[in-house]
Amino acid sequence: MVVVLSRFRVVGEMSNPTRDAFRARPHLVEDAPGFLRLEVLSPRDQPDEFWLFTYWTDEESFRLWHRSHDYKESHRGMPKGLKVVPGSVSIRVLEHVAD
Repeated sequence: MVVVLSRFRVVGEMSNPTRDAFRARPHLVEDAPGFLRLEVLSPRDQPDEFWLFTYWTDEESFRLWHRSHDYKESHRGMPKGLKVVPGSVSIRVLEHVAD
């Protein structure tokens, strides 16, 4: 199993609309081969920052999802005018070592 951590920060007053968008997301990733689960977190001391943990059976499943049409479609519900802080986006693939 691998865990992919995607991190980004939003500009201005977009943290609450971004939270709402994640709560109302279309759940397209759930049908992706190899997908296990998703968690969206935001640090209390940085409410404009978001951490997405997606759990996959293998890295290739994540890579296929990330290049897919459904991946692009899954972002359509993000707030209009959403701006991400330049340089704040990162994606890390983590090896799941133990529970």
